[in-house]
Amino acid sequence: MNRIFFKSLILFFVVWIYSCSPPAKEPLDLSKSTILVSPNIKLPIRETAVDILTEEVAKRTDIDLKSDDNWDNNTIIALLITGEKELYGMPVPNKAGDVNPEQKKEGYRIYHENKNGKDILWISGADARGVLYGIGKLLRTAEMLENKITITNNIDYSTSPEYVLRGHQFGYRNTANSWDSWTVEQFDQHFREQVIFGANSFENIPLQDPDSSPHFKVNPQEMEVHLSNICKKYDVEYWVWSPAPHDLTEKNAHQKGLDAQEEFFAASPRLDGLFVPGGDPGENHPSVLMPYLKDLSAILHKYHPDAGIWVSLQGFNKEKVEYFFKYLEDNDSDWLKGLIYGPSSPPIDIERELLPKKYMHRSYPDITHTVRCSYPVERWDQAFALTLGREPCNPQPLYYAKIHNKDAIYTDGFISYSDGSHDDVNKVLWSQLGWNSKSDIRNIILEYSRFFFGSEVAEEATDGIFALEQNWVGPVLGNKVIGETLTLWEKLELENPALSGNWRWQQLVMRAYYDAYVQDRLTYEKDLEVKAYEILAQANTIGADKAMNEALALVQKADTEFVSQDLKEKVFEYGEDLFQSVGAQTSVEKYKARGAERGAVLDFIDYPLNNRWWLEDEFKKIREFKTEEEKLAKLDFIRSYENPGEGSFYDNISSADAKHVTSETDDAIDYLWENNGLSRKRLSTQLFQFTPELAYDELNPNADYLIRVSGYGEALLRANGVRLKPTKYEKGFEQFKEFPLPKNLIKEGKLKITFDKPDEEHLNWRKQSRVTDVWILKQ
Repeated sequence: MNRIFFKSLILFFVVWIYSCSPPAKEPLDLSKSTILVSPNIKLPIRETAVDILTEEVAKRTDIDLKSDDNWDNNTIIALLITGEKELYGMPVPNKAGDVNPEQKKEGYRIYHENKNGKDILWISGADARGVLYGIGKLLRTAEMLENKITITNNIDYSTSPEYVLRGHQFGYRNTANSWDSWTVEQFDQHFREQVIFGANSFENIPLQDPDSSPHFKVNPQEMEVHLSNICKKYDVEYWVWSPAPHDLTEKNAHQKGLDAQEEFFAASPRLDGLFVPGGDPGENHPSVLMPYLKDLSAILHKYHPDAGIWVSLQGFNKEKVEYFFKYLEDNDSDWLKGLIYGPSSPPIDIERELLPKKYMHRSYPDITHTVRCSYPVERWDQAFALTLGREPCNPQPLYYAKIHNKDAIYTDGFISYSDGSHDDVNKVLWSQLGWNSKSDIRNIILEYSRFFFGSEVAEEATDGIFALEQNWVGPVLGNKVIGETLTLWEKLELENPALSGNWRWQQLVMRAYYDAYVQDRLTYEKDLEVKAYEILAQANTIGADKAMNEALALVQKADTEFVSQDLKEKVFEYGEDLFQSVGAQTSVEKYKARGAERGAVLDFIDYPLNNRWWLEDEFKKIREFKTEEEKLAKLDFIRSYENPGEGSFYDNISSADAKHVTSETDDAIDYLWENNGLSRKRLSTQLFQFTPELAYDELNPNADYLIRVSGYGEALLRANGVRLKPTKYEKGFEQFKEFPLPKNLIKEGKLKITFDKPDEEHLNWRKQSRVTDVWILKQ
């Protein structure tokens, strides 16, 4: 009885305490609010701010917010500049109007005040841009449903950007895989959306040939002016990437370059930055490049006095780098605004250390490519590298957050390298990390999903984006995440038909189907190859020619007996949808992509994922051998290529499941590009590292071993730190170098293999030495 009484008493107190607690405040309903804009916000931003807020809300809610200059309404969204004391006769509360000493340019505060029964949402910007970013935060965090928009009650949020430059390249040129098909209206909307997520700079690539793209809807010289005007409308910086003449030592090249640029400068309503790459393209020595840039700056300032000249050291060798910094030391170079760190530049920390403090340092991060780039996907399975290629839809929030926060500390910000709409998630991520490098990554993607896909689906879509990144982690074979990711996106696709025309949605769903198709095909084709090698193992019994015929017929089933065609059909449907919605050119033949490297993922969706092309060519050579013994020996080598026998080890350097490869991201995997992406080389030969590292702990210290290496060019191999001498040293693809391993180096059964980097800075990176396969062969 006492126990029952005691439980009842506890229950009474719980209920009593709960009833005495203040009820959770209902969200602030902005559905019937009026917008008041301070006259201190000058045109055109005053109109732009209202347009962004009313139009973006209307798209998502069908609510038509009005702007006014009186306080008659009970719910007000007030836009003003920090420091104002009153707005249309209404005192501005200190929390909304006071100047915060920590508030930088572009910062803002969002503050809710309930005064005399009137709800006022104050959005005060440190400047006009700050007002726009405050509106962006409202739009990213508000709950927007049909005929309703709400935000957290009693909100009080203040923030300023961490980095002064936060931008993206949008080159209106044929090389881009979608933008060359865009209209002025599409660029306007896209730039607006980037501003909503914190971007403040946009970089075009001018002086394009009007006949260079079949997709141009606007003459590129006219589009240059439109893009400049759009930046003026949103009060963001307009930059251009514009190389110097390829060889400034040629007669009249210097003056011709200046003349071409002057015409562009004169036509641009706004221009804030000119980025001239030192290389890629261009082979100019800084002794001729710097005087050209000095003359160019005088012309630039004639039309745009506050614009800056920027240069990169891309492709510079040691002598050029030293000359450049000595030039800055010896010459009056106040005309130079800053240095840009880009692909093939000196290390970013060294650049910043060598650069005098008076110059700014901007990065040019490649967030658009997956291979043959600055930041190849870590341990990317070869099946994806060979099919998805260089420019697929590539949301990688966790990976790029790591890269941003590693490099950004040496810079004043970034304008990213981008060549299409496929990296849209990455752009938003970088913009937000540029604003606050400590931002919660999931919250960034959640705001992305909420704004572009809607509040009701935001959580699941965010899960789906992170799941797509996880699809690329580790080997494709046996990866359960890929199937789970497809299931998630299939569910989202089925439940949200209203999003079927949204290009951001389309490319994410397409990736889920593509990844799953690649996995099914890889599983099938690799199984065929394994069985083909089992046939080759019988060659001594059935004869070399018969073994080759039967093995080849088996692997070639992949060309006639297909798998998972329903998944492939969905990929092609989305390819068509993306072309219609955003001009994405996912095929060279069908959609006139600039080239196979430029996002043409449909053209490689059935690229062989076993070595059947290589086997066809090898068998053709073997059939020309004069003796059966020669044929059998070569077939045995092919059969045991990846399985060298007990006590021996093989690693495909670039395989996601390479057991002994320990190389980190800085020794990233890259992808050989030949025959327009249709190489017939062995699959392991097509991906490589320049200086891989491998570690073994299972060697027999009493056994004799031979280290075999395949790749291209040099292989300056060290075993446990000791440079080994080769007994065979062939330098071509699919040729071999062999190094006897001294027993005294493996007394404990452990081995670390490294490769010294040869002096090849005079060579284009595509011609530099690389490693593709490594064997430890027990003799």
